[in-house]
Amino acid sequence: EVQLVESGGGLVQPGGSLRLSCAASGFTFSNYAMNWVRQAPGKGLEWVSVISSGGGLIRYADSVKGRFTISRDNAKNTLDLQMNSLKPEDTAVYYCAARSYYSVGYDSRKDYDYWGQGTQVTVSS
Repeated sequence: EVQLVESGGGLVQPGGSLRLSCAASGFTFSNYAMNWVRQAPGKGLEWVSVISSGGGLIRYADSVKGRFTISRDNAKNTLDLQMNSLKPEDTAVYYCAARSYYSVGYDSRKDYDYWGQGTQVTVSS
């Protein structure tokens, strides 16, 4: 059974930091590009970042560039997202999503092979 399990979300003040993790199982993690996609309350899905299967290619949405850092550990089948300088507009459910090839900017569930259940991030004072 394929599983993507996100963790690390929570409530943080503006300017603070959080580190999200995604644990993968049931498929060959190292063969897939991994993405973070988020959904703010009342809004559609927004692609956040991608890292290629080997980790050599990385891209970010303009809204998070310079503040978020994506990384992966293929030995541990884990994906991380370090989020710094958080803003209220970063409040969303964050999902990790796997795709069999590297792509940038896709924000529909149907574009991905596997999708996690999400973790809530709330940025508020």
